[in-house]
Amino acid sequence: MIIDLRSDTFTKPSAAMLQAMMKAAVGDDVFGEDPTVNQLEVMTAEMFGMESALFCPSGTMTNQIAIKCHTQPGEEIICEKLSHVYIYEGGGIAFNSSCQVKPIIGDRGRINADQVLEAINPDDIHKPASTLVSLENTTNRGGGGCYDFSDIKQIREVCLKHNLKLHLDGARLFNALISKSEKPGQYGGLFDSISICLSKGLGAPVGSLLLGNKDYIKKARRIRKVFGGGMRQAGYMAAAGIYALENNIHRLAEDHFHAKEIVAALIKKEFTGKILPVETNIIIFEVKGSYTPASFAAYLKNENIYCIPISATQVRIVTHLDVSAEMVKRVVGLIEKM
Repeated sequence: MIIDLRSDTFTKPSAAMLQAMMKAAVGDDVFGEDPTVNQLEVMTAEMFGMESALFCPSGTMTNQIAIKCHTQPGEEIICEKLSHVYIYEGGGIAFNSSCQVKPIIGDRGRINADQVLEAINPDDIHKPASTLVSLENTTNRGGGGCYDFSDIKQIREVCLKHNLKLHLDGARLFNALISKSEKPGQYGGLFDSISICLSKGLGAPVGSLLLGNKDYIKKARRIRKVFGGGMRQAGYMAAAGIYALENNIHRLAEDHFHAKEIVAALIKKEFTGKILPVETNIIIFEVKGSYTPASFAAYLKNENIYCIPISATQVRIVTHLDVSAEMVKRVVGLIEKM
């Protein structure tokens, strides 16, 4: 039995999700005629209290389309230095939007309103115009950290005052919603655009959505086509997304509980250094002494348990719907023997 803790992107569709996919009504989505894609887009937009949505193959695509829609070449995007849009999307901001980034050193991937205010460039021809702020919730490299909603509201106020758009990379937003007992509509009321992934903790095999107002999504649909993201009978994938939204949101709490169980075992070991606070399903911790991140991962791999050394000092473990309580018990037992 393999226990894959490298990422929640390794989930596979359940039997019930596969049945939903097989029964999906489909059409040509580029023509706007796939009924299941249309259903997913309407469903998600209504969930967040936003006007419209666009189904795309990946979260990287929804983020990159969002940035392209909000900016003009030569402008500047403000984000935290560990943001996915900045370090994990292949230089897409420069390549696709011809913009530069002002990275802020935040707290576990999170920034605050004062930092955003300080990062805004003055109206000076020597400097790029600051036009967009991008937040990430939960924060991937911040160990699945969640924003306090009050902090987001304060950032929104700064953006409104200084005429900046606000985008949310919500790849794991539903994890944050469950952890903080929040509602999607709270977020739809604050952001100009939101990207959500269906293919992580929610368990769909592929797909993300970009949310915004009707004019924004109309523009985004054109850019999706330019990026090569126009799909034909995409309803088979959209059906998996509908199933995920209807069945797999509240169970994310199980993943959070499993992460805390693993941390409880790690914290007792001498080779464990600093562990980032665990709010959701991501564990990032330092390895020291008798192990290195590479040797720690190798030890577990020899037992068919996979995790990732993400730096010279840190390991990442991610729980998800394909990691059962029995599997967690096995992981904990092996850690206790190390």
